[in-house]
Amino acid sequence: MVKPETKFWNELKRNTNKIIWTRLENKALFGTPDLLGYPPSGNFFTVELKVTKSNKIRFSPHQISFHMKHNLNTFILVACTLDKGKVCLYPGSRILELVDLGLKLEPLSVGLKACCLKLESL
Repeated sequence: MVKPETKFWNELKRNTNKIIWTRLENKALFGTPDLLGYPPSGNFFTVELKVTKSNKIRFSPHQISFHMKHNLNTFILVACTLDKGKVCLYPGSRILELVDLGLKLEPLSVGLKACCLKLESL
């Protein structure tokens, strides 16, 4: 059975042809985001993928620490399974607000297509 985050990753990859992705599976440095993106501009960025069944989003202390230390060019992309098709993009610099407010926090972009366009424009 394919995990929801893996399905989400595959959907993101299919919808962002302009970005070269490297999937990071890092067991040595906890909190490292899931993806390293390289768009046409040449400016690397990271993306943490999250899938949630509610308005709350769970982060490990290591993930919170990473985004607090690296607050530029880091993003959190969230898919909500309650509202199928709802995808929100947040800057990593707002992780503490995201922990407190969940999906009530105003995102940078809403919808998979809009989020993909935003990432491709970085």
